[in-house]
Amino acid sequence: MWKALLALEVASGKVLRVDLPGGEVRTLVETAGPVPDGVVVDSGSAYWTTMGEPVSDPGAPGEAGQDFSRRNGGIHALDLGSGARRDVLATGAITTGKQLTSDGDGTLYWGDREGHRVSRVRTDGSGLADLVVNPPATGILGECVGVAVDVARGHLYWTQKGPAKGGQGRILRAGLDIPAGEDAENRTDVEVLWSGLPEPIDLHLAGDRLYWTDRGAPPAGNTLNRAAVPSPGAPGEPPEILAGGFQEAIGLAVDSEAGIAYVSDLGGHLHAVPLPDGPAAGEPRHEIATLGPLTGLTRLR
Repeated sequence: MWKALLALEVASGKVLRVDLPGGEVRTLVETAGPVPDGVVVDSGSAYWTTMGEPVSDPGAPGEAGQDFSRRNGGIHALDLGSGARRDVLATGAITTGKQLTSDGDGTLYWGDREGHRVSRVRTDGSGLADLVVNPPATGILGECVGVAVDVARGHLYWTQKGPAKGGQGRILRAGLDIPAGEDAENRTDVEVLWSGLPEPIDLHLAGDRLYWTDRGAPPAGNTLNRAAVPSPGAPGEPPEILAGGFQEAIGLAVDSEAGIAYVSDLGGHLHAVPLPDGPAAGEPRHEIATLGPLTGLTRLR
């Protein structure tokens, strides 16, 4: 069983350590930057994305009044041993940093929502490259959010959530490397695995299964889902809903060995969801901690 998680408290801009199973909370980073969203640990350092400061419209309620289209996102790091902080990509290098993941060997991948792209960079800031770029004309339908990588099979997965509660979300797949002679804007290897989803957000790949959170409209939205990874060229099977009733489900981390999925939501709840076919099957779902609104979630190694 995992010993701790890192969670991002988005309104306060904090990186939190949450010990397991008891839920004791400590602040790891007091000021992570404006609107932190994705977090991952790689080789003794924690990395996180920031969405940047939005332009607010006081006449529009909630997120509808937050415009993140300015290019003022970044990727930041904390050495977990020394406590030293640095920028992997300084504020302004990306548009809107969303879920962040790693290949475990020094390369970070993330969704850039208003940037309409999925990109990668080495943890030292070198090798910045776009892997997928959707045309601006696609609007909100082309915004990329969640990411997962399958190094063994050479695959990249990502979500395009579509409009809020719009039922137009998709999960897509392509190669980790762009085919020869092509570019990020024009790839022939992109597959749409699932479409018509409520509003898929963060992804987690565990073995032959893909897990994801969905913050869309119930009953299929505000859920934790999973499905078998499709064979090349095949569409995804209908997903299995593992849990529902979240308050805008966002972050996701799956401890396959313990059979527990951890889900964070914008209501500030951090949930432990026993998987139906794991060692914790039959145990009740429970809330580990209640905090401020939460976004990204990852294992603290």
